[in-house]
Amino acid sequence: MKKIILPTDFSENAYNAIAYALQLLKDETCTFYLLNTYTPVLYNSEYMYYTPTMTLDDIYKSNSINGLDRTEKRIKKEFKNPKHQFEKLSFFSFLTDEINELVEKEDIDLVIMGTQGATGAKEVLFGTQTIHVIKKAKCPVLAIPSDYEFKPLKNILLPSDLSIGFNENQLQSLRYLANLHQSTIHILHILQQNELSENQEKGKQFLSKYFKTTSVDFHLKKGDDIQDVILKFQEENPVEILSMINNKHSFFENLFFEPVIHKVGFHVKIPFLVIPSGKYSMRSIPVNIMR
Repeated sequence: MKKIILPTDFSENAYNAIAYALQLLKDETCTFYLLNTYTPVLYNSEYMYYTPTMTLDDIYKSNSINGLDRTEKRIKKEFKNPKHQFEKLSFFSFLTDEINELVEKEDIDLVIMGTQGATGAKEVLFGTQTIHVIKKAKCPVLAIPSDYEFKPLKNILLPSDLSIGFNENQLQSLRYLANLHQSTIHILHILQQNELSENQEKGKQFLSKYFKTTSVDFHLKKGDDIQDVILKFQEENPVEILSMINNKHSFFENLFFEPVIHKVGFHVKIPFLVIPSGKYSMRSIPVNIMR
């Protein structure tokens, strides 16, 4: 049984990500954790002095629980799947902290969430909460763009410099999703030289061996601008998920978290799977699935 966290702020963006998750894993037996966290902006020392703390907490707690109840009812009305069960979780806490506690306590496999918050601000690449979760989560995070409708998962794009030290735990989520949907993983390397280095050749060989039961295509493209190469590949090829491994000091960090990105706009228009660099392991993955 897979265990999936579905954070929600009760916006349509959040529900859209929930709907995507339920369709992505419709054939899997899953427990979904509907998670809402709240941190009132008025919750400060001055307000606490003049207003009973429990009264403020009760108001937000009630809104959170009622929102979770409405979300669960909507899910069960629109998606009737006996393989899926739901647990509702409401906490006065920060989202990233609560996600990481759940990951350790419940052995979570994946977080699936929307890229924008309740405001749906179009000028924001990813909402602040999503950025924090992507950077800090201890398990893979799949971020779903606003208004993105589920499409059959046929192609997964993994840009890679090939020279990083891969480990099997990092790649489990990719192999799992690819085998579940009979997808092809497209590994895209942007050449900085005319040919691969010795370390990059070793990285390519490792990936070929690890994904031997999965359909994999390698693409070597020349280009000075990594963003442009990735976006051009997506424009020219059907891709339903973009995936990256968040290794520190890798091109992922430079690509996604540098302030310049927010200025020029690296617009991710498809679901974005971010795999953390730390050690973790998805449970109960059928590693012997053959295509």
